[in-house]
Amino acid sequence: MTANATSLATSLVQSVDWLAVAPPTIAALAGLAVLVADLFLPERRKHLLGWGAIAGLALAALALLPLLDGDRSTFCLTSGAHACSYTADTFTLVIQFLVLGGALLTGLLSFSALDDLKLPAGEFWFLLLSSAAGAALLPASRDLATLVIALEVASLPAFALVGLRRGDRLSSEAALKFFLSSVTATAVMLLGVSFVYAATGSLHLSRIADALTHVDPRLDTLAQAGVVLTLVGFAFKTAAVPFHFWVPDTYVGAPVPVAAYLSVVGKAVGFSGLILVTVLAFPSYADVWGPAVAVLAALTMTAGNAAALRQRPERAFSAVRLLAWSSVAQAGYLLVPIAAAGYADSAKDASRAIGSTVAYALMYAAVNLGAFAVAALVARTSPANRLTDYRGLYAARPAAALALGFFLLCLAGLPPGVIGLFAKVTVFSAAVDAGLGWLAVVMALNVVVALYYYLQWTALLFRAPEPAAGAEPAPAAGAEPAPAAGAAVARPRAIPLTAAIGLTAVVGIALSGAPQLVLRFASDTLL
Repeated sequence: MTANATSLATSLVQSVDWLAVAPPTIAALAGLAVLVADLFLPERRKHLLGWGAIAGLALAALALLPLLDGDRSTFCLTSGAHACSYTADTFTLVIQFLVLGGALLTGLLSFSALDDLKLPAGEFWFLLLSSAAGAALLPASRDLATLVIALEVASLPAFALVGLRRGDRLSSEAALKFFLSSVTATAVMLLGVSFVYAATGSLHLSRIADALTHVDPRLDTLAQAGVVLTLVGFAFKTAAVPFHFWVPDTYVGAPVPVAAYLSVVGKAVGFSGLILVTVLAFPSYADVWGPAVAVLAALTMTAGNAAALRQRPERAFSAVRLLAWSSVAQAGYLLVPIAAAGYADSAKDASRAIGSTVAYALMYAAVNLGAFAVAALVARTSPANRLTDYRGLYAARPAAALALGFFLLCLAGLPPGVIGLFAKVTVFSAAVDAGLGWLAVVMALNVVVALYYYLQWTALLFRAPEPAAGAEPAPAAGAEPAPAAGAAVARPRAIPLTAAIGLTAVVGIALSGAPQLVLRFASDTLL
């Protein structure tokens, strides 16, 4: 009896691979350290919390280097078929690099916003690090329970970040809308997860994939419903139509760095989760999710571009709204290769399609964060952040104007933004190779439509400056008085913002010089 008990106890003991879980763990510990340090630092020293957070994110990103040697797994089942809850493979490392790099750049954008908007530094950095830890955990998750937990750990701090401007009506409304929409989507997703568990008897993605190949015919409808409902939660995170309605108001109400974070890291969370559940857990139901994702892709890119075209340049916050609707359209492009994976004839073809999504996500993260960085810079002197505020930017700030022009051309897919063109061609090829000719045509038309508003904004940067007449006043709630021209740039806390613009520009230019490196880096995915 004692021997049996000892054997059972031994089989239940988990040997945790701390190196594998180091990136999200370091981010989480850095968040706790910042929270504790905030209790003891005087007000004049609060800026040190930001540098501590940046150091924590940089250390978490450096922890990815030892994991490049090979796949590592932990939290595995000790009996029966081999299945693990956490896997650090190439796909995981690429997405964690994107998430931690995006969070680090967001941190650099945030120094000036914390100063201008009088945001509580301790709470801000703790929430940012906590969300980044959850976002870094999600791509490594290999069971539905861990996926849901990681998704919520990434999302809950984001609600608070959006509503952190106390007393600001727009910020509170945006946070409430974001929260209610997300909670509804999560509830639907949990219902789907419970259906999948009932049909398969497992939460591990690999076991679910095996069980769905020979599911009881009486449970087939339940399994199909579970697949569809599970996808809803991740479709919300990717801002796919019709789950996109929270995006423009949330981006406008949030501080600009938080909007940048949601547009890049929030999307990385949604897309990595969507890839995991579709390609790893539900490959045998590709005939269900493949067409659904294809339709979502077509609707999302079309709705996003149509709404972006309707933005009035003189409207308050029209620049952020345009970036918000642009991010919706870009989400449509990112969905195309995932749909193509559902029509792939082999695992190798599906892996190649997923590599296209990851490559596009890396390009989009760099240039979209750069565009938001310039928007944050302009917001320091023009809090309303209208498109008309960018007229003549080249005359006042040539480097910022050139950088924003480059970022917009990358998003449009035009030279010299070669990386944007390369990424769009890669996604287009994935659709054609999968036989989704109609989706490729829809994408091509949308790319042409998007050229109008990207080029219109780019041209505005180089026009002669003139005062905007009849512009709508920006809401007064929570707004800070605009600093004198040039004063914002000279202030010390603008240096990290300038560094963020420079870093994203350098990355964009480097990738445009060697775009094949992105696809090569992303092609070795989880399959």
